[in-house]
Amino acid sequence: MKLRIGAIADPGTSIVNRTGGWRSEKPLIDHSLCIRCFNCILYCPDSAVKYSEKEGIYFDYDFCKGCGICANECSGRAIYMVMEEK
Repeated sequence: MKLRIGAIADPGTSIVNRTGGWRSEKPLIDHSLCIRCFNCILYCPDSAVKYSEKEGIYFDYDFCKGCGICANECSGRAIYMVMEEK
């Protein structure tokens, strides 16, 4: 079997294969604008948006691909995208 650059050689779930390194932008949140509609959690295709009582909404950057759906669906306009620093 030939390996291709960027290919995942060992199949597994996204829990095993962290995909956060693929993004060029990442989401940030202004907690003062968050109205806790949780649209970001509902619409995130990678389940990378999380919530805890202590932290509020936060992002699991190990799995966030930077698609921007969370920012687009945010009713309070609290989430915005910034360029990823490498």
